[in-house]
Amino acid sequence: MTGREIDQQRSLAAADGRRSACAAGILALVCAAQFMVVLDVSVVNVALPSIKRSLDFSAAALPWVATSYALAFGGFLLLGGRLADLYGHRRVFVAGLAVFTAASLAGGLATTAGLLIGARAVQGLGAAVLAPVTLTVLTVTFPEGAARTRALAIWTAVSLAGGAAGNLVGGALTEYLSWRSILLVNVPIGVTALAAARLLPGGTVPGRAGRLDVPGAVLATLGLVAITYALSPSESRPGAVTAALWAAGTLAVAAFAVVEARLAAWPLLPPRLLRRRAVWLGNGVMLLAGAAFQVPMWYFLTLYMQNVLNLDALQTGLGFLPHTVLTLLIGLRVTPRLMRHVDTRVLIVAGVWIAAAGFAWQSQITADDTYWSGVLGPAVLMSVGGALFNTPLTSIVTSGVHAADAGVASGLMNTAKQVGGAVGLAALVALTTAPASGAASVEAALAAQYGQAFALTAGVLMVVGALAFALPPRRDDTGTARPRFAGPARSPGSGMQE
Repeated sequence: MTGREIDQQRSLAAADGRRSACAAGILALVCAAQFMVVLDVSVVNVALPSIKRSLDFSAAALPWVATSYALAFGGFLLLGGRLADLYGHRRVFVAGLAVFTAASLAGGLATTAGLLIGARAVQGLGAAVLAPVTLTVLTVTFPEGAARTRALAIWTAVSLAGGAAGNLVGGALTEYLSWRSILLVNVPIGVTALAAARLLPGGTVPGRAGRLDVPGAVLATLGLVAITYALSPSESRPGAVTAALWAAGTLAVAAFAVVEARLAAWPLLPPRLLRRRAVWLGNGVMLLAGAAFQVPMWYFLTLYMQNVLNLDALQTGLGFLPHTVLTLLIGLRVTPRLMRHVDTRVLIVAGVWIAAAGFAWQSQITADDTYWSGVLGPAVLMSVGGALFNTPLTSIVTSGVHAADAGVASGLMNTAKQVGGAVGLAALVALTTAPASGAASVEAALAAQYGQAFALTAGVLMVVGALAFALPPRRDDTGTARPRFAGPARSPGSGMQE
């Protein structure tokens, strides 16, 4: 080998090293942003009793500290995904992160219930812009195959762990500082991430043109807000108002469908995307799964541990540690390896039904239980099941999507998850507010209500598992459907190595 050839090989190796380092840096940055966004879905849960006392929240208004964030997040995610396609990943990432960070500061300094709910809604808007671009960056940085599977596994595990860790972080901050710190902590993290945003690609997708479908975004959000508010319980709201909310929400959603299919020149949700079974059915499965995992699980478990088991904020946060550890362990180490050998549909069904068994077990809680008998065992099944099915489901929903639609596909998937969480929480709260008859104590009545919520969730997950059988198989990087049991998938090197 000549000296020139040796120099060329060294140059190529150095370039590969730089690309690998750049890809690893991008992965770390987008995962950090996604962690922060998902963390704020659940971080307020443990602090809710403190927030209620501090800002004099009513019992009916308190769930809106979580719901306002989830609704704005879910309602504007499609718009956020479209922004990433049109205006470039780096620019949209910076804009979303700046809004999210500023709203976190405003929420941490809020002095009234209305200001806090408003700040949380703006936080959700920033998250809606930020979250789709994190997934879009991964899908354009890592080609389909082993490298993308690994990156998606990390992103998904971080997302799931963010929900679990939110309770631990919220508990510690509330106990040792105040509930305000759970929002203010986002400020230094956001500023640091903004400084690192130069790592991200700045261009748009070649050939992508058009304009924003603002009417579509407004109609989708109004419909979701109206339906969720109609679902939420209220002793003082007349039945006619609830009926009007249902009608308005249904009309807004119907109008959104008409606008997207016939009127919008550049629809927020292109009809061609919904012709793919992996997209429409996969997102339907994601929506129903989100109704169990995204918000409701943390909400009801938090209330059970604090109101029935009488744990303080820190103890409640620590109570979620098994959820966090198991989610990371299974999601990062086990699921990616299984995906190389087992059909993704098998993993999805198995994971969903394992989680359903956990929720069914959790529904048996009583006022006489302890943390060890009432929470820890179900936590194992729920966390293992959730970590098993989320990465395969994400892989199916995002595989085979053209680069020009990567942003909207990411936004649609996140929309399904967040809207499922918001609507699921409102529905479960409405269905479980009636006091249990014949309960021996307040704690026994509350345990029965929370147990009913977990039982309903288990039923929803059983339906999700049945629907998952109809999902198409995930295709490998050659476009070939993977067999049910196959050897390891191989893909060209791309910055992330197995």
